[in-house]
Amino acid sequence: MRVGEDTLRALAYPALVGEPEPGDRVLLNVNALAMGLGTGGYALVVALPDRLPPDPPPAPGHAVKARYTPLQAVVLAADEEASPLRETLAAAHDLAGMPVVTADLHSALPAVLAGVLADRPTARVAYVMTDGGALPAWFSRTLDALAGLLAGVVTVGQAFGGDLEATNLHGGLLAARHGLAADVAIVAQGPGNLGTGTEWGFSGVACGEAVNAAAVLGGRPVGSLRISDADPRPRHRGISHHSLTAYGRVALAPADLVIPADAGPEVRAALSRLSRHTVVEVDPVGLDAALRALPVKLSTMGRDLDADYAYFVAAAAAGRHAAALK
Repeated sequence: MRVGEDTLRALAYPALVGEPEPGDRVLLNVNALAMGLGTGGYALVVALPDRLPPDPPPAPGHAVKARYTPLQAVVLAADEEASPLRETLAAAHDLAGMPVVTADLHSALPAVLAGVLADRPTARVAYVMTDGGALPAWFSRTLDALAGLLAGVVTVGQAFGGDLEATNLHGGLLAARHGLAADVAIVAQGPGNLGTGTEWGFSGVACGEAVNAAAVLGGRPVGSLRISDADPRPRHRGISHHSLTAYGRVALAPADLVIPADAGPEVRAALSRLSRHTVVEVDPVGLDAALRALPVKLSTMGRDLDADYAYFVAAAAAGRHAAALK
């Protein structure tokens, strides 16, 4: 995409703006690109002003996502009247003990999945994507790479573009269990979390809310701890302050918090702040091979598997524990 003398990478969602063709003029939003965000290295196509998309065909859905923004999308919620799952979900009131793994960052998703499938290769694992990061699930390259390994994606709240849509996290968990027949659900925000460097100013507080939702619905909450010995920011070394706040102060229901059995003393010392929960040690043997066999390149904050090994192994250990829960 050329803008004057500059060339930009631009991303269009055809379902929202139509299908761009060579030579089209486009209206771009470049805010995230100008800020140099790690997950925002694109201009986003807002419209094709000279060739608007055709009106969408009549559709049964009436759930509006990204509400009252210029690109609000109308989708069919999994539990609304016109949905083929309406009767099933209207009768669904609990998760029947389904393990629910909660994670702070989208980058933990493939690692948690690897941990589940390492021990239960036939398990049906659903991803429940919350709206703390990207809203369209279409933005995630990880989800593209994991196609065939996940039972499906449920987008909740203002997030959209999953295999199933849900109004909120509770409905999304029920849709994962009863609509996708999931054995395990992984809850995490989409790509591009928001944080201000303060105790409460980060979108990952939703981890604690997910623990509460899983518990109230009769699921088995499993907390994936954000652990790093490579992050240059002291607040994220050992157990990140994100995990300490989300699990230590937001989560009111108890969860299993998982650490690899070889976790270091800095991690173990921080666990005293998470006394509401049960700390579970998991043998990491075999998880390295499972992580390296994934069809997606692991990356968190620009660091790959070997550069932030503790982070990915901790997430995989949470998946392994979830796989052991029946």
